[in-house]
Amino acid sequence: MYAIVEIAGQQFKVTKGDELFCNRLAGDVESAVTFDKVLLIDNDGNTRVGAPVLEGAKVDAKIIEHLRADKVLVFKKKRRKGYQTLNGHRQDLTKIRIEGITE
Repeated sequence: MYAIVEIAGQQFKVTKGDELFCNRLAGDVESAVTFDKVLLIDNDGNTRVGAPVLEGAKVDAKIIEHLRADKVLVFKKKRRKGYQTLNGHRQDLTKIRIEGITE
């Protein structure tokens, strides 16, 4: 059984027991979160598709930790003009574990 769920503006394909990284969620470590924007559920070939979401379906998860991603360097340069700049960015992430999918 798997589901496609929208978490923090992104869509993920999840099954029970999966651990994934998503954009920072509000909540403490070891707290439970519930996502109700379930777009699709497949249960052994029996597929239900929402329009746009499935009513009554939800995905339960648990926050494992809050962390930051690796640094991404943004380098800009204009040739022969003496212009160059270097910026860095680290995205705030949350690691979650999927506890269950409810139809």
